[in-house]
Amino acid sequence: MTFDYTTVADRVGISRERLQRFEALLRAEFPHDEMMADLHILRAVLAVERGDATLKQILRQGPAA
Repeated sequence: MTFDYTTVADRVGISRERLQRFEALLRAEFPHDEMMADLHILRAVLAVERGDATLKQILRQGPAA
């Protein structure tokens, strides 16, 4: 893991299961670029923390949204 998004996810109350689902989606979108996948995961979790979106909304949009 390049970026520590799990600390933010824990702070916001995102369950490990939901985070793992999101990780799988992003890793599928960036299969050869771990840093890019991690960065997108971190950005999404930070958006949830700021109140810009919920993880449910982000998951509904799917990859490349």
